[in-house]
Amino acid sequence: MTESGAGDWDDDLELLVSAATEAGEAAMGYFRNSPETWWKNEGRSPVTAADYAANDILIDRLRLARPTYGWLSEETEDDGARLGYETLFVIDPIDGTRAFMNGLSTWCVSAAVVHRGRPVAGVLVAPALGETFTAVLDGVALKNGFPISVRDPSDAMAIAAPAEAFKRLKPDYLARARRVEHIPSLAYRLAMIADGRIDATLVYPHSHDWDLAAAELILERAGGRLSSLDGQTLGYNGAVVHHPALCAAHETALDGLTSAAQSAFSH
Repeated sequence: MTESGAGDWDDDLELLVSAATEAGEAAMGYFRNSPETWWKNEGRSPVTAADYAANDILIDRLRLARPTYGWLSEETEDDGARLGYETLFVIDPIDGTRAFMNGLSTWCVSAAVVHRGRPVAGVLVAPALGETFTAVLDGVALKNGFPISVRDPSDAMAIAAPAEAFKRLKPDYLARARRVEHIPSLAYRLAMIADGRIDATLVYPHSHDWDLAAAELILERAGGRLSSLDGQTLGYNGAVVHHPALCAAHETALDGLTSAAQSAFSH
C-alpha cells in the first residue's frame, strides 16, 4: 500500500471539522425522531439509520479528499487493508449511540487522523450541544475555537465511572473521590476531562480505536492523559483495535488513579 506522505495536519484537521460537522447535521435530522435501529455483535450493540447516514457522509468527504489514507470506522466492515497504511482516518459516526437513541444530547461525531499508530488531528462534534472540540499534534485543544485545559488535581476527584468499578477503587482513594453519573459516550467523557468539567474516568476493557483516537488527542493537548492500568500509552491501527482497561485524568494525577484502579477491574 502507498504511504500518504502527509505532514500538514492542520489541513487534515480543517477537513475533519468540515466533514464531521456535515455528518453531525445529518444525524440531527434523525435525533429524537425514532430512527430505524438494528442490533449487531450478537445483539449487544445498537446502530441506527443516523449512524449509517453520518458514516456515508464521512466516507464521501474524507476518502475523496485523501485517497491515499487508510480507513477504519465502527460502521464500515474492516477488511484489514488499513494495516498497509501509516496514515488513516479513524471514525465513529456517532459515539454514544445509546444516548442518541434515548434522546440524550451527549453524543458526538468522532473523527481522527492517525499516523504511525498515534492520533495527529482530531475532532469531536456534539451537534445537540452546539460543541466542537478540536486538536492537532503540537497544538492546543479547543472547544468552539477557544483553548481548554484539564483542571488541576484536587483531593476530591470527580470521576465518571461505572458504579461497580468505582466502588472497587482502593479505599483510601475512594474516600476522597466522587462518582459522576454514567455518560454513554466515551469520547465525550474524555472531552469533559479536557475542558475541566470532570477530573477523570475509568474505562472497562474492550473500548475501540474509534471511541478513543480523536478524544485522546484532545485530552492530551489539554494537559490530560489516557493510559492502560500499567501506564502504557495506547497504539492505534494494530491488528487488534480494542484496548484493555483504561484510565484518564490530568497527567500528574494519572499514576495515582491507575494505582487505585487496579482493584476496580479485578474479578
